[in-house]
Amino acid sequence: MESAQKGDREAFLALLKDLGPMLAGFLRRRIADPHDLEDVCQETLIAIYESRHTYQPSRPLEPWIFAIARHVAANHYRRHMSRTIWHELVSEVPERAQESVEGDASCLVKFRQALGQLPAFQREAFLMTKIEGLSLLEASERTGASVGTLKVRVHRAYDFLKRAILR
Repeated sequence: MESAQKGDREAFLALLKDLGPMLAGFLRRRIADPHDLEDVCQETLIAIYESRHTYQPSRPLEPWIFAIARHVAANHYRRHMSRTIWHELVSEVPERAQESVEGDASCLVKFRQALGQLPAFQREAFLMTKIEGLSLLEASERTGASVGTLKVRVHRAYDFLKRAILR
């Protein structure tokens, strides 16, 4: 490894040939899929090459190499788990049920009814900021109410509407 640190490519290739099978066996115990194993082995070799400057010749080589391999395998596992958590396997693509469409329509009816139950100043604040898309400052200028007052009105309107729709 000392020669590889000094830029000797042949020494680094010889090192990889010596460590390759041992490294593959080490990773095989951690990675089940053979395709993933190959990828993780390559990532590990690249990480060893990129980290060669951190190796201290006075210390043993194998623990340093296996620490890098453990780190690469752990990163692979984290990436793999974050992807599989979001994947759900289904045999066929679900179709949108008629009940769902009817549920959307009833939700819209509930929203309109609840909007009509709001006090006029809350309904006005909600419609200007959430429906028309005005900023609180623009709505404040239009209504003459302070920005803080409008924040409270919008929040209370939103809270009321949410509870009314979920009933």
